[in-house]
Amino acid sequence: MKPKIITTLSDYSRALFLQDAVAGVPVAMVALPLSLAIAIASGAEPADGLVTAIVAGFLISLLGGSRVQIGGPTGAFIVVVYDVIARHGYDGLVVATFMAGLILLVAAYFRAGNLIRLIPEPVINGFTMGIAVVIAASQLKDIFGLKVAEVPADFLAKIDVLWAARETGSIAAALIGLATMVLIVVFRRAAPRLPGLIVAIVLTSALVAFANLPVETIRTQFGELPNSLPSPAIPAFDLSQLPDLLPSALVIAFLAGVESLLSAMVADRMIAGRHRPNAELLAQGMANIGSSLFGGLPATGAIARTATNIRAGGKTPVAGLIHALTILVIMYVAAPLVGRMAMPALAGLLIMTAWNMSEPHKWRGYLAERRSDLLLMILTMTLTVLVDLTVAIGVGVGLGLALRLQRRNIPASDWSDPER
Repeated sequence: MKPKIITTLSDYSRALFLQDAVAGVPVAMVALPLSLAIAIASGAEPADGLVTAIVAGFLISLLGGSRVQIGGPTGAFIVVVYDVIARHGYDGLVVATFMAGLILLVAAYFRAGNLIRLIPEPVINGFTMGIAVVIAASQLKDIFGLKVAEVPADFLAKIDVLWAARETGSIAAALIGLATMVLIVVFRRAAPRLPGLIVAIVLTSALVAFANLPVETIRTQFGELPNSLPSPAIPAFDLSQLPDLLPSALVIAFLAGVESLLSAMVADRMIAGRHRPNAELLAQGMANIGSSLFGGLPATGAIARTATNIRAGGKTPVAGLIHALTILVIMYVAAPLVGRMAMPALAGLLIMTAWNMSEPHKWRGYLAERRSDLLLMILTMTLTVLVDLTVAIGVGVGLGLALRLQRRNIPASDWSDPER
């Protein structure tokens, strides 16, 4: 479980540092609006996303088993975090995140990193697509500027409430959200090395400010952002609430482990490297414990930010450390400016994130898969959207493993009815 940074520092040089610095800063520019948007969509305060990106992002790079992994809050957690906050409040989420960190440390101790191969791919694809649908639906309020006092967590109830409020929508908000999405696509294609996410949001948010458009911003909706990290503290908890929080903690640990290892595997293919899965689980455990001590959100390795780091030239975990420190500096010196980001712009960013999470380029390939795999993926996605992520994962993994055993042509049992 040796962290990758120890290996890379043995022959570290000034040239490598410059490459990591040049990569870490633009990655921070990508992570900054994403962290804010994910926190807001999760039902938390925007500052909680920044705290998570700084603390957890730093620990994941410091202790992780990948050269280029970038960690922080991710879209995969939005569904479960929103649900935990709705049921147990934000304090309950902090305790669940702390518990998830401990679970990941236990998993690392027992070297469970390689067990990801046992999770059926249709299940991973199914709950990822389901999460994408839920994320996109959660952003309809802000991207259309709808006036809704409280949006239900249940998907169908949410759609009913938003549809009932359709007359309260804002054309200005919708145009800002649409313009942000168009700019993100344009920058991604025309200048892929440019941190197009932050540029798009800065441009549309500046338009809102200078044209004095009637569009909500982070500051008007949540107040001023803090310009410093909170003091660390052990989460306050009641032993009687731990059984209620355990299922949520297990789901957080599962998602953190699976997404971080998937991200590390994707990174390995991009750099022809090899990550250390158990060191990665250790890092995720410490990162989630660290985030909870500062009142942050659950965290894991982020595939999109990791890919951005690689494309920007990041070579070692130092790039991830610089990314976290850059966000910290921005928090200290530019919090008022960050607070001027337009809510429809952040909503547009998350809708684009949800679209990318669903991996539309793979949809046609899914139709060519075994019918049982396709049905398993659809079932997992449907349960994620309409029921609960915990149920979706449990049913999907159980059914997927049963299908895998069936394909191995296990001989029939010689069990027979007992005589009565």
